[in-house]
Amino acid sequence: MHSRNHEKKTPVTLLALAVALALAGNAGAQQQSANPNATDLDTVTVTGYRASVEKALDIKRGEAGVVDAIVAEDIGKFPDLNLAESLQRIPGVVITREAGEGRNISVRGLGPEFTRVRINGMEALTTVGAGDQSGGTNRGRGFDFNVFASDLFSQLLVRKTASADVEEGSLGATVDLRTARPFDYDGFTFAASGQASYNAMAEKADPRIAALVSNTFADGTFGALLSVAYSERQALEEGSNTGRWANGPSNGNFAASSPFAAARGANVFHPRFPRYVQMEHEQKRLGVTGSLQWKPNDATEISLDALYSKIDATRDENYIEAISFSRGANANARLAGKPTTIVKNGEIRDNALLYGEFDNVDIRTESRHDEWSTEFKQIALNGQHRFGDDFTLSGKIGISRSKHENPVQTTVIMDKYDVDGYSYDYRGNSRAPILNYGLDPTDPNGWELAEIRLRPQYVDNDFDTGQIDFNWNISPGFRLKGGVLAKDYTFKTTELRRASELAVPTFAGGSRIMPVELTEQAGLKGINGSPSNWVVPNLDAVAEQLDIYSNSGTFAVAPRANNVRSVEEKDRGAYLMGEFSTELGSLPLSGNFGVRYVRTKQSSTGQSTLANGTVETTVSRTYDDTLPSFNLVAEVTPDFLIRLGAAKVMSRPGLGSLTPGATVAVAGGARTISSGNPALDPIRATNVDLGFEWYFSEGAMAGIGLFYKDIESFVQTTREVRPFSDSGLPASLLTGTGASATDDFTYTKPVNTPGGELHGVEANYTQPFTFLPGKWANLGVQLNYTWVESKIQYINSAGQPVMKTDLTGLSKSSWNATLFYEGETFAGRISATNRDDYLTQAPGQETGFNLDGYHGMTGTTVFDASIRYKISDQLELSLEGINLTNEASDEWVYSPLTGRLPLQYTETGRQYLLGLRYKF
Repeated sequence: MHSRNHEKKTPVTLLALAVALALAGNAGAQQQSANPNATDLDTVTVTGYRASVEKALDIKRGEAGVVDAIVAEDIGKFPDLNLAESLQRIPGVVITREAGEGRNISVRGLGPEFTRVRINGMEALTTVGAGDQSGGTNRGRGFDFNVFASDLFSQLLVRKTASADVEEGSLGATVDLRTARPFDYDGFTFAASGQASYNAMAEKADPRIAALVSNTFADGTFGALLSVAYSERQALEEGSNTGRWANGPSNGNFAASSPFAAARGANVFHPRFPRYVQMEHEQKRLGVTGSLQWKPNDATEISLDALYSKIDATRDENYIEAISFSRGANANARLAGKPTTIVKNGEIRDNALLYGEFDNVDIRTESRHDEWSTEFKQIALNGQHRFGDDFTLSGKIGISRSKHENPVQTTVIMDKYDVDGYSYDYRGNSRAPILNYGLDPTDPNGWELAEIRLRPQYVDNDFDTGQIDFNWNISPGFRLKGGVLAKDYTFKTTELRRASELAVPTFAGGSRIMPVELTEQAGLKGINGSPSNWVVPNLDAVAEQLDIYSNSGTFAVAPRANNVRSVEEKDRGAYLMGEFSTELGSLPLSGNFGVRYVRTKQSSTGQSTLANGTVETTVSRTYDDTLPSFNLVAEVTPDFLIRLGAAKVMSRPGLGSLTPGATVAVAGGARTISSGNPALDPIRATNVDLGFEWYFSEGAMAGIGLFYKDIESFVQTTREVRPFSDSGLPASLLTGTGASATDDFTYTKPVNTPGGELHGVEANYTQPFTFLPGKWANLGVQLNYTWVESKIQYINSAGQPVMKTDLTGLSKSSWNATLFYEGETFAGRISATNRDDYLTQAPGQETGFNLDGYHGMTGTTVFDASIRYKISDQLELSLEGINLTNEASDEWVYSPLTGRLPLQYTETGRQYLLGLRYKF
């Protein structure tokens, strides 16, 4: 199970070798003449954050639609260490984090699944693993930006309005990531940087290095570029978790003999498994880009671009919890949970049992270890040729492969049964509860080995793309563009499990009591908890003594039928678009109008559960969309622009929603039955944008944009909690999970529903203070603010409307502020990024929250800062700080009965980087 092959030669590897040989062949030719064909737009020739801002404004001003950009400050140097964290500086873009690092983006209130990402003009999707409380392994359409180092890219574009020449699939935005090419630079270019990164919470230091080398040859007609980035990261994430809040009757209710009978009420809610959380993350990230460009004459240009990235990670999690509250009656009396638990005393505030004392509580301590990696490869061949002065033909062909492997996901669990004197107390700081387990949590004696979970899993996302376009300059004021696109996308995921996770070996004397030498102590390091220390299984010692990775006997793993699934999509599209430039009286007008047609052939495969077992089922369907669009720019004055855009857009349903059959999952106290719906229609909308932009000075801009989206159709996941016995599924599916047919399960199913309206406004202000005297003129500011509102009608499992509230992931307000200084030798900036509270699930899951309740996240304001000192024209020293206020991740659940109650809270600490950079 552990073996992985790292020796394969990939097309990316071969291209990198070719680039390296080309560079080595002329490494001494450092005084090459400037490439006469280098474009001014993308060439990075001026250092500094101010130059980056000016280039981004130039791009924005020159586009027909609403586009925002981020450009490299210098050769191989991006403004932020993480792509998502750079994108959050753009108006309307907010991010979610994993272990303190930016992972996904949302644009104008629409989540990651509504944003498409293209790398060098080709759609791509790459996913990573995460802890269960962060959503686990990504099996959806949301792009995980933390796979890549930002050093590999020279430019990011966020296209917020649609045009016919940009392929479909996005409701929020299309994000274009561009790596550097040799014709971007003049002759021989070299840059390298190194940083030491220190995480204050983990108290660990890690390296981060990057380098870029580029050259042009044969009088600037051929170029080669190679860039490499490598980093390591150690992070500590600690906090608390409640596992949701459930009412008294859930899971069979507390024992009828409970002295504190009020806890048994239907409108009294308790945490399902209150606990402290500790997760230790380690990551190693390698990225390589290579590019070859050839321009044999003024009419022809060919480029070959490749990108390789791999992130290797481990994560260790340690918990201690009361498991009884989240499981019901069981034929095995020792596994009986809540119905045998006695509530001795408690305190109820706003219908929440914030304090409780209990007897007959099962205490669980567990240790989980993950090893995962994501490997991404993309290679693309682009070519264009101009036939005469007015007609150009271009094309591209390429592939991208994202392979996520989680070969080790192991959890070892120890239990003590029917413990008296357990209590929890959320009356003080609800994010730091006082938990008394009725025993010494550090005592390694008397714990019984209860479960060993082996859950390897794998996710693949592959794209094969071919495209041909023409560009015909019909007259000085009109240009006709068109093309065809063929894109094949394949998603596959597999999970393996043991036949029974409860099948554990015995030790000396036939007992399941864990020997002390198979345990170890765990403790909170970055926060204070009560308790702060507890005993956990020593996972390495258990693995060695019991040979749990032998893949034989009771430790053999096999595909878990209800989580082996795939989706294939064959998209065939064509477009026609006119670009115009004219005048209405004395008013210059420019823009584009066009239509895109796409046909999607979808095939979904999964396991359908029958009374006598499972059977593989494939469901196929075809649908098509005709998507008109137009973008208009009115140049009221040379520096004042008015933009108007409108388009029909569509986004394909989430991958997890398209699976035939049902998935039954048990993970500790979490019990779910998820069914798919391969007949889901896409999410479709009509978008309208109106913007005003004033470029009142060099490198300065003030703008306001209004946007409106009429979301005509939507996909919602209905949720309700019912006993497994109500599902009609065979109880044999629960064999080896520790769950029983009387336990409450959360049922989920995606359905098409009516959409709703989304509207908002973006305000943007950028200005260098060149009007100030002396060194004050080196200051500048960037400010933006976004307000979004949308109400969606949510439904229950019966299709009945239950509540109308915000889209999940939508922060009503968000803002960014950056103050920068760019002098000859000294430069610095400080940035603040804010997003308002937002919903993560609506309606809520448990009874009492599933009609008018929801889950949400507390808004954040993150401060970052950096300073740079130029030692010479080639050498620069830098110091950076990230998350300087140690902003926490804080999720909660709300209902009118209870107000807000905590779900999970974690901190990851501040990060500091000291670096040195050399440029030739």
